[in-house]
Amino acid sequence: MCFTLQDADPKPKPRSLFYCRRTQQLFKLRAQEVALENGATTLNHSMAMVQRMEGLLAQGNGSDVALRVQTVNTDEVKVIQAHTLVLSLQSEVFEELLLSHNTSTLVLREPADCAAVFDKFIRYLYCGDISVRLDQAIPLHKLASKYRVWSLQQGLSQYMTGHLSSDSPTGHVVGWYQYAMQIGDANLRDSCLQYLSWNLSSVLQSGEWGSISDDLLLSLMQRSDLILQSELELYEALEAWIGQNQPAGLTVENALRQVRYGMIPPQHLFRLQKQSPVMLKYYESIRDLLFLAFQFHSASPVQLAKYFDVNCSIFTPRNYLSPSWGSPWVINNPTRDDRSFSFQTQLGPSGSDASKRVTWNGLFSPRWLPLSVRSAYTNEMQATRTDAGRPRIIVTPATSSPDFAGVSFQKTVIVTARQGGKMVVRHVYNFHQSTEEAGDFLVEADLHRRASEYLIDSSLYLHVVVKPLYHSLIVARK
Repeated sequence: MCFTLQDADPKPKPRSLFYCRRTQQLFKLRAQEVALENGATTLNHSMAMVQRMEGLLAQGNGSDVALRVQTVNTDEVKVIQAHTLVLSLQSEVFEELLLSHNTSTLVLREPADCAAVFDKFIRYLYCGDISVRLDQAIPLHKLASKYRVWSLQQGLSQYMTGHLSSDSPTGHVVGWYQYAMQIGDANLRDSCLQYLSWNLSSVLQSGEWGSISDDLLLSLMQRSDLILQSELELYEALEAWIGQNQPAGLTVENALRQVRYGMIPPQHLFRLQKQSPVMLKYYESIRDLLFLAFQFHSASPVQLAKYFDVNCSIFTPRNYLSPSWGSPWVINNPTRDDRSFSFQTQLGPSGSDASKRVTWNGLFSPRWLPLSVRSAYTNEMQATRTDAGRPRIIVTPATSSPDFAGVSFQKTVIVTARQGGKMVVRHVYNFHQSTEEAGDFLVEADLHRRASEYLIDSSLYLHVVVKPLYHSLIVARK
């Protein structure tokens, strides 16, 4: 039998009226709830709770398990009175260990560096905070990983990534890189490698340089984004590393073949051939590269491009800070107005181009519209000002010349800042000759903040590098 709502109630109330009254009741109830919420106050005594938990650990009141921490290969023993409930809540490893042991004592064996910070690790389980020194980061990370305390493990990884530039007596970045490689932490590994690459000139002068591994040395020397004074500086540092570490012959040969000899002026190459003990010993291993470098410096790039691939690494500059390749630029109060400056670089690294100069114009604007919205009739060096803009930098050649044939220019802007009490590279921006500006330049920087991590005493410290790149003009070589 089929029926409708109207059949059941011949005189029902209109649906619209029913729902309106119900909605009014709901709004009234919600208004009462909001009024109560607005009058509510949160009482936060979490710090007192943390202090009580810390006192519980320190005094051992109510302890039902003793952690006997033995240092591996020594007689050293550290005993910590703890509580099963806290350990089990914070670590699934502790939970499993405590369930499988019926005794009130849990024996743990740890290497010396981990044993030294074990009480600090246990305190974190009780209080949720921890003070960390640079030399304690790795052993604490090992403990967090071993006992599966993921919040601490993640926090320590972030700590290491954020403290690469901190001062330490013997250096710590190389050790953190090697540890990241061991545990497979790609983010930490890449952060360490980038820091070493961008600050290589200062690393070469530190005691940390001699401690790098063979693999890290080769990884660094293959990179084109190294920031250092010159290729000669890199060769001399490599020679010092070889003398200090006495690596296997194959490692030396592989490292020497990563040097970009075409970027070293001929007069220095001649001197190295006669005075460098490493080059004298391994001359046969790199003779072909030296011969190619001398050819590169003696012939014009146009002639060389007919017979050789000039796009290979030996002819590719790194980020050299010497005056031949660019210029520093300090911009005081960068949010105030537009700034411009000029500088010169050599046309190219080849001996035939080293005496030729290119003049460059740089323009910085704190509020610069993207190229896509500028007027087509606006001169390329005139900025369209707007509050909606963001920092921009433009680097263009002041003149053109037939000598530019076969040469393209990659422009690099290095931003230096003070971190951990010393000057470090904060960011690197690259843009090619075909574009006059770096599209993402300082996109995340807040230059209006006096404490901005991009500023040093309210000034923006830049270094503009121009890297000439040769390219083959004739595809079919004779």
